[in-house]
Amino acid sequence: MFVIFIVVTLGITFWASKRSTGSSAYFAAGRSIKAWQNGVAVAGDYMSAASFLGIAGLIAFFGYDGFMYSVGWLVAYLTVLLVVAEPLRNAGKYTMADVLAYRLKARPVRAMASISTLTVSTFYMIAQMVGAGALVKLLLAGHVTYNQAVIGVGILMIVYVVFGGMLATTWVQIVKAVLMLAAAALILVLALSLIGFNPLALFAEAETRYGPQFLLPGNYLKNPFDHISLGLGYVLGLAGLPHVMTRFYTVPDATTARRSVVWVMFLAGAFFFGTTLFGLAAADFVGPAVIKAADKGGNLALPLLAQYLGGGPGSLGGDLMLGFVSAVAVATILAVVSGLTLSTSGAIAHDFYTNWICRGAVEERKQVLIARASSVAIGVLAIVLGIGAQGVNVAVLVILAICIAASANFPVLVLSLFWRRFNTGGVIGGMLAGLVSSVVLAMIGPAWRGADALWPLVNPTVVSLPLGFLGAYIGTLLAGRDPANEARFEAVSLRVHTGMAD
Repeated sequence: MFVIFIVVTLGITFWASKRSTGSSAYFAAGRSIKAWQNGVAVAGDYMSAASFLGIAGLIAFFGYDGFMYSVGWLVAYLTVLLVVAEPLRNAGKYTMADVLAYRLKARPVRAMASISTLTVSTFYMIAQMVGAGALVKLLLAGHVTYNQAVIGVGILMIVYVVFGGMLATTWVQIVKAVLMLAAAALILVLALSLIGFNPLALFAEAETRYGPQFLLPGNYLKNPFDHISLGLGYVLGLAGLPHVMTRFYTVPDATTARRSVVWVMFLAGAFFFGTTLFGLAAADFVGPAVIKAADKGGNLALPLLAQYLGGGPGSLGGDLMLGFVSAVAVATILAVVSGLTLSTSGAIAHDFYTNWICRGAVEERKQVLIARASSVAIGVLAIVLGIGAQGVNVAVLVILAICIAASANFPVLVLSLFWRRFNTGGVIGGMLAGLVSSVVLAMIGPAWRGADALWPLVNPTVVSLPLGFLGAYIGTLLAGRDPANEARFEAVSLRVHTGMAD
């Protein structure tokens, strides 16, 4: 099953490579993607290793607190729909920096945006690589090590992006989303069939086995501020993720961008409803001890549940279910990492090299060549970091990436759209404050240091997000008034909110 998927996706990449010759085709699929296609592809982006693997493991280990990671994804799409989807499509070209540079001084804005994109995408990529390593190792037990699995997935990811561009990435994500929804529906039906199709029985069994506290908050997120921080990170951070923003440049207009978000909300909503039941079923039928023995981060809870539902270890049905779910999960990881790599290499090639170093004087062919070379470098970095982060729960890693996006990207994006006085100094101050505070607090917190944490919160958004806004405000004041920038505000607002030029 795994090999079949790889062959199919490589075929898609070969087909797309013939159509990804110019920069618009490579970075934005020629802006030809339809609303339903983009919606399914974005849903594929969000139904990542974190949601398919990490959240089920967190719920199996910690009950209610894991459920908070599940519901946050769906709520966050309201922010994407109402705040960023249309402005991004109207004012941007390939990256988030296009929106900022449309009004502010281009070179410093693009440099900071490139750094932020690279940081956010790196954390997000680590999560996917950790999940890939654990899965492929389980799938090919005795034949490959964790490190070899991460290297193999990294090489495939590089091939997709270097040769296929956004068109290949989009269709790989569409195929993967369909497969994931099918796998989720199959697991859900099999799990519910064991309890008379009564979902409440899963909750009752978990409460009986692990006590009432299992269905109450505080098992993983000990500090009440962690719940607030997690919610803030989700609701505001998803709107600042670079690989999500780039998807809105693949559609022909803002109306299509909005419609694609509606598709995402329904598809992702159905899926994330299921993740809660997957986690509880894994806790009831497989048990935390067995899951932890397979992977201490809990990332194999869902594949092990599928194996149990198919008949258990060693049975034909169990092996088939394990193979199917694992192949779908690896497909998920490959698609998401490809999107991350493409958005990051686009920022490096389009923002940093073309517009910062060369001041826009670069022909399209060379810009695409730089992006492809960047993809190789980013792929190697993802492999190295994925090997180093073995055993960390992927859902925790992803929410840290979202925290950084909420703290560094969201404040400057919103202020550039709605505050007349906001200037280039605000972009630099906001991104620096958000990046530094979120990364430092994440690295010294429980997510990375465990019991040796120097900071009590798993997710630091509740502190780093206000610091991002504060940095943007102070940076704007320190830079002084910019009459030319403020004079452009009306014209920029017209373009951003309507798509029409002044």
